[in-house]
Amino acid sequence: MNRGAPALVVGLALTVYSLLTTAVTAGQQLAVVNRTFLVIYRPGPAWLPGKPVTEQPLKEHGKYILSLYISDSMKLAGPLTDNAGGAVLLDVADESKAKAIVAEDPAVKFGIFIYELHPWELKPWDE
Repeated sequence: MNRGAPALVVGLALTVYSLLTTAVTAGQQLAVVNRTFLVIYRPGPAWLPGKPVTEQPLKEHGKYILSLYISDSMKLAGPLTDNAGGAVLLDVADESKAKAIVAEDPAVKFGIFIYELHPWELKPWDE
């Protein structure tokens, strides 16, 4: 065996390790770049007619939205003050994740709400 072979193997191993570490780090950085989505909830077929949003059966929806806030997927949420539904601001990896989140919302599952999902680019107006 060549005397330089062990040094070459160690050098190659360190190079491969360095490349893999860089790739993983870059992948991790890409993974944390989220997109913003606006969810607009509107009354669905199970909406109680003549009742304001505060009197709709939304207890489970509220718990679900709180869990999204705790997990840092949801940034803002609240009812529309004209009793036309509500809105949620999601901060997630991609549109498929946003759709999955909304599809699991109990108010959507039970038909209290239907929804629109829109990608949204927030602009800093103070700069």
